[in-house]
Amino acid sequence: MIWDKTETFTRKEIKQIQLNRLKTTLRRVYAKVPFYKTLFDKLNLSPNITSLDDLKKFPFTTKEDLRDNYPFKLLAVDMKDVVRLHASSGTTGKPVVVGYTKKDIETWADLMARIIIQAGVTREDIAQIAFSYGLFTGGFGLHYGLEKVGATVTPTSSGNTIKQLMLMKDFGTTVLVSTPSYALHMAEVAKKEGIDIKKDLKVRLGLFGGEPCSELLREEIEKEWGMKATVNYGLTEVMGPGVAGECGIGKGMHISEDHFLVEVIDPDTGEVLPDGCEGELVITTLTKEAFPVIRYRTRDIVTLSMAPCKCGRKTARISAIKGRTDDMIIIRGVNVFPSQIEAVLKEIPEASPHYQLVVSQKSHQNSLEVQVEPSSNFIANEYSINELKTKIQKHLKSVLSIKTEVTILKPETIKRTEGKSKRIFFKEVKHQ
Repeated sequence: MIWDKTETFTRKEIKQIQLNRLKTTLRRVYAKVPFYKTLFDKLNLSPNITSLDDLKKFPFTTKEDLRDNYPFKLLAVDMKDVVRLHASSGTTGKPVVVGYTKKDIETWADLMARIIIQAGVTREDIAQIAFSYGLFTGGFGLHYGLEKVGATVTPTSSGNTIKQLMLMKDFGTTVLVSTPSYALHMAEVAKKEGIDIKKDLKVRLGLFGGEPCSELLREEIEKEWGMKATVNYGLTEVMGPGVAGECGIGKGMHISEDHFLVEVIDPDTGEVLPDGCEGELVITTLTKEAFPVIRYRTRDIVTLSMAPCKCGRKTARISAIKGRTDDMIIIRGVNVFPSQIEAVLKEIPEASPHYQLVVSQKSHQNSLEVQVEPSSNFIANEYSINELKTKIQKHLKSVLSIKTEVTILKPETIKRTEGKSKRIFFKEVKHQ
């Protein structure tokens, strides 16, 4: 089912909509947001563009820019017109605060409806939202989108996993909304409680976001739950969830291009890359009233495809997030992304998706330890553990071209989380 006919527009029609809305957005931020006016004037840039290619001339907006203008200096409307505030977690400093007008909230719900419909949700479904509600955008974004399409919503929020499972069984929940890592945690708790989630529950579909979802993680979720797992994408800085999402074909996430103009750039040079090249995703909002952003650097690594999809949509698609530029670690001069580790583990049946990376920081060079939990059917003994350790080391060496330490942990050693999972830990090694 197609929610909005714009999703089936030709590339020419989509580009015309984008150009018209980009012109309006650039004029608005120049007139309403001092930060952008100062920036454009400094670079002698006029907001009166004539083509989409002109966007390349404009500077990027970064998370640091958003934090430096905390809390309300980037708003393009008067505070009396802001009906909602959301914010990022702010774990590494001041949070990023974003505002929404009444129209922004309506647009957000409509964008979420697109993603929810293309994932396969219907008004017959009962959806349980295990995202936290609060300043985090995930819970509210999915909530209003699900209600808009007519699904029944159970806003359980995150945590209290045993109760979550009880309500799933009693309410006949058919759709789970959560982070992918929390879905796996729920499966583990269900086993401990003697719940057969494939037989005792009715969950047929998962809408996952809030953190990257590797193919290994997706396959594990689908195996444990017997559900179809779909991924959606968004970020607080440009809207929240609702930027892109998978259809039933599952070949990338469709972008709502009439609301977001996306580019993929070389993260080192800032050069815009051709379609199909891997690089950093950059987003310009086209319809956001309260908090428009120009060329926002997401730090997410993706590839972009403009090819029409078999589902009938002609919107561009981004791949699953392959990593983040700020998650990259350098080990003896080699760039390493967690996604590379996940890709290796995916090829090893004895390994589970539960892993973490420990970087030992020395004065001259770093070393990497990969800590992995074995799969649920792994029979652990001294021989099998050493054999699995060697197997993972060998595969990692062939992919990363560096030697890594591998530690096989006991099951459930790695802390489970209701929100975004943390993969990388740093340890300082003192000289002896």
